[in-house]
Amino acid sequence: MRFRSGQAVVVFAFAGALGWWFTRTAWPAAWQFSDTGNATVDRQRATEDQSLVFTPAHASAWDAVRDFFDARTAPVQPIAYTHKVHLANGMQCVQCHVGVDTGPDAELPSVKLCMICHQAIAVDKPEIQKLAAYYQRGEDIPWQRVYDYPHEAHVKFNHAPHIRAGVDCKLCHGDMTRQTVAVRSVDLNMGYCVDCHKARRASIECDTCHY
Repeated sequence: MRFRSGQAVVVFAFAGALGWWFTRTAWPAAWQFSDTGNATVDRQRATEDQSLVFTPAHASAWDAVRDFFDARTAPVQPIAYTHKVHLANGMQCVQCHVGVDTGPDAELPSVKLCMICHQAIAVDKPEIQKLAAYYQRGEDIPWQRVYDYPHEAHVKFNHAPHIRAGVDCKLCHGDMTRQTVAVRSVDLNMGYCVDCHKARRASIECDTCHY
């Protein structure tokens, strides 16, 4: 049987809709995709659901499709922090992302750290008033991570050795002097990382990045 182009589109759309319905209704609820929009909550749920057995498996077919096409929900930050302005004023990445040069994680700035400057600077601006409100309530800022790996990838990224090797932050994060709210501007897939390691003659053994 042959389909005309219009018929083919209808057939593929119907098949896609049927596949989506099947993954959402016919499979057990525990296997279905869960995206609350909160990266911390989703990561915690994924960690709780995974077994102690090493596996690259996804929780559902929908998760696998999203991962294959690198489909990610753009994080919405609670405060529209502008990197461009802060870097133009002479601030350095390590001043806010404490520990990035000594450990695996680039910590996200706490409300107390931000308020060291903003108790006096730009206090009349709406975003700074949001910041002050978090501080007054004794709450930390619920920043959303922009870069992360799905737990199925079993990737452990350590910032410190990259900083010590002189790797410029913008190679992975893009040019932050031109960004306001951080965006995912570099696709940190396996090919990108391996090419960088080869160029710098760093190890490309599997256990360098995977565990």
